[in-house]
Amino acid sequence: MHDGVMSVGEGTRIFPDVEACIDCGGCVVSCKRTWEVPHDEQRISISTMLEGQEAASGFNTQSGEAMSQGESPGETAVPMQCYHCENAPCVSVCPTDSLIKADESGFVDVRDDLCIGCQYCLSACPFGAPQFPDSDEGMASLVGNGGKMDKCTMCTERQEVGKGPACAEECATDAILVGTPGEIADELDHRGSGTFFNDEAMNIIFGEENAGEFE
Repeated sequence: MHDGVMSVGEGTRIFPDVEACIDCGGCVVSCKRTWEVPHDEQRISISTMLEGQEAASGFNTQSGEAMSQGESPGETAVPMQCYHCENAPCVSVCPTDSLIKADESGFVDVRDDLCIGCQYCLSACPFGAPQFPDSDEGMASLVGNGGKMDKCTMCTERQEVGKGPACAEECATDAILVGTPGEIADELDHRGSGTFFNDEAMNIIFGEENAGEFE
């Protein structure tokens, strides 16, 4: 497994080290190739925050530390995907239980046969993970024809045979971390990288107890 993949299977999470991301798009390509995602759809993307802006003095390449001190991190590339949150807002708002937390793995799964395309999950997710490739120009709020929701699956099939998610395995800079919350926290600390996300987001992703490991 790649260095960014510390463990796989039950209890693992996926999380970005934004200070390692170079916006190469390798994760996007590996996901599309592995799962035959159409060229105009994606399950992971790189969001550029504060494009063209310089970081506050003394915080170049230290986005997480800058954020924690209330300073500007400057231009930052953030791999955005489903983080399979411990307190997943999408699961809470789904009216048909199409979205569930899998009992064994803890990953957020989509049961396609129950999805009515209401797009409530899209409104609830702070990270923009839910995608609706077959949506009908926003009419889902009226008649529920937003199409079936699609998102990162955490490469469950790969993990079942001991492999890491494709995006993490092929990331050139190990900017996508996979492991238990403790392993991810320890790796970020070892690298001297911050989390970039605020406390509310960390509590959503890891749960309040596990989020404390990142402090």
